[in-house]
Amino acid sequence: MAAPFSDNTPPLLSSSSSFSRTGSESSINPSSFQNATFTSESSGHERELEELGFQRSEMYQLPLVGTVDSYERHLFLCYKNPESWPSHVEASEFDRLPRLLAAAIKSRKNDIKKKTRLTICEGRDGTEASNGDVLIFPDMIRYRGLTHFDVDSFVEDVIVKGKEWLSRTPDVLTGSHVFVCAHGSRDRRCGFCGPVLVKKFKEEVEARQLSGQVFISPCSHIGGHKYAGNVIIFCLNIGGEVTGHWYGYVTPADVSVLLDQHMGKGEVVDRLWRGQMGLSKEEQKRARDQRLQLIGNKAYANGIFPEKTEKECNERPPQINGVSCCGEIGKTSCCQDGKPQEVLTALGSDKKAARSSIKNKSTRGKIDLFPWLDTWEREDTFAALAVIGAVASVTVAYCIYKRSH
Repeated sequence: MAAPFSDNTPPLLSSSSSFSRTGSESSINPSSFQNATFTSESSGHERELEELGFQRSEMYQLPLVGTVDSYERHLFLCYKNPESWPSHVEASEFDRLPRLLAAAIKSRKNDIKKKTRLTICEGRDGTEASNGDVLIFPDMIRYRGLTHFDVDSFVEDVIVKGKEWLSRTPDVLTGSHVFVCAHGSRDRRCGFCGPVLVKKFKEEVEARQLSGQVFISPCSHIGGHKYAGNVIIFCLNIGGEVTGHWYGYVTPADVSVLLDQHMGKGEVVDRLWRGQMGLSKEEQKRARDQRLQLIGNKAYANGIFPEKTEKECNERPPQINGVSCCGEIGKTSCCQDGKPQEVLTALGSDKKAARSSIKNKSTRGKIDLFPWLDTWEREDTFAALAVIGAVASVTVAYCIYKRSH
């Protein structure tokens, strides 16, 4: 199947802009030629951005949740680099190792208890991910130096029987492992977005001094080209379990969010979340709904209203004083049920001040006859009732004392 947007015809230069005619002879004007070339390259890059990049019209147009097929184990074979991968590297005649490994897993499909995925990731000899290394998740182990001679025994021992490979001792993987689809020969959108995201991830990891804790690798086709950039993150969750979360429509601006929120705090970024290893598509949807409900309950309790996606905002844009409060996704927080989002960072944990702030905005232009009610808490009510009860008791006791004398 031909890759989308497969027109690789280079832009043509206009003869009138690149050449000048002197007398009866034509001569090339170097300055004009350079200007035309620069203009052509610039317009070509802009066209790529519109068709293949993070500004393409299809971004954020489709729901992401529930777009990951159910599976329980993910194998990554380190092999060469994205520039050398053919469209279907697992079936390439000239790439014997991935072809034989994929064929062996497929042939033993009925014997394999755990539904297993195979993906190719970049392999560079002399690095942490050398050619022939196999990374296995959620097991968090790596077998080094698989060759085409070892494929059958590896699949038999590790994949089918689920035990340690007799020929090798596995290394234990640590940290978080991020895989970015950059399979350009399979789809040009992934080929455009993937390398940009890999570069951005590596820059952020280095800037945050996370080298040795977060590992980034480009990988082959994982499904869902239209959701590019596509990212898979394997790391420990809050409960200490290894999870594999898939994200789509990831842009360079989202890289820091994934590092801080997902890997740093163990919180799923739902507006980009496609699904998770180990869950069916329906379970993925239910998990997302439960998270949003939980976040919503906590948010409303603290005066914070959860962020909505740009698409959700456009479907039912809330209005504040007649003006939509939905800004560009990722930059301006959207509204929930027509209420402004209150960021309580500046207010700290002062719930009374938070409630007062929201109350003031929601009642702007109105006269508040009882301003002390804005800060009235349940414990204040109990205290008042206790005081009233004590006063009543003293009063009754005094009356009885007076009558008795």
